Amino acid sequence: MARPFGRRRGEIPTHFKRGVYVLPSMFTVGNLFCGYASIVYSTRGDFDTAAVLIGVSMVVDTFDGFFARLTNSQSAFGAELDSLADVVSFGLAPAILAFTWGLWPLGRIGWAVGFIYLAAAAMRLARFNIQSAHTDKRYFVGTPSPAAAAVIASTVWLYPYGLQDPRVSALALPMVLVPGFLMVSTIRFRSLKAMDLGWRRSYLVLFAGAVSLALIASHPRVAAVVLSYTYVTGALIMWAYSRLRRRHAPTTTVPQETPPPPAG
Repeated sequence: MARPFGRRRGEIPTHFKRGVYVLPSMFTVGNLFCGYASIVYSTRGDFDTAAVLIGVSMVVDTFDGFFARLTNSQSAFGAELDSLADVVSFGLAPAILAFTWGLWPLGRIGWAVGFIYLAAAAMRLARFNIQSAHTDKRYFVGTPSPAAAAVIASTVWLYPYGLQDPRVSALALPMVLVPGFLMVSTIRFRSLKAMDLGWRRSYLVLFAGAVSLALIASHPRVAAVVLSYTYVTGALIMWAYSRLRRRHAPTTTVPQETPPPPAG
């Protein structure tokens, strides 16, 4: 009996293969759309929705990489499209959000600080593209752009009313400058996907996850701030600890051999 369309048994249809390769890029386009929508809502003064859309971009950004690895459909086009979408969602959108939310009373200083963050995000993503094949997959060199954007978005989400006084707006400068400088730094940040806590055979992981979900469900705005700031400050603490430990580590000296006494 002839098979329909001449397809052999076990052969994957061509339209299915095309759908598999397009699926990760569709998530990337969704990430780009959320970043663009966040900018639109920021310019309208709806800071609450703009901050949430950056968070949605982070979730969608994890799905495109997950499905690309799951379906083995990585491509150079997908990698470049993902970087361009990240520049918008985690570079331009947080910069616009921070400026319209609290930096605009500072005038030129405000928009200059926003541009510094945008430039840092673009350079961070460019460096990641050229170094990703030669670095340890367990660590990121510099703050990942989604984590830096999470600091701004979670802060705005916690207080979505905006800042109007220039003296109060000065408090928003570290919120933008510190993540920006950390993105172009050489400090290593641990990848959550490769993190091993040594709890593989324990139910503590499930219990900790349940506690985290309960905190997020009961106080989502506070939980978002705690999680984003903990990731950044935790890496800084580990970096400072390693530097101090290296500085105070005892130096081992090789003992010199004493020459033999002269004969006679």
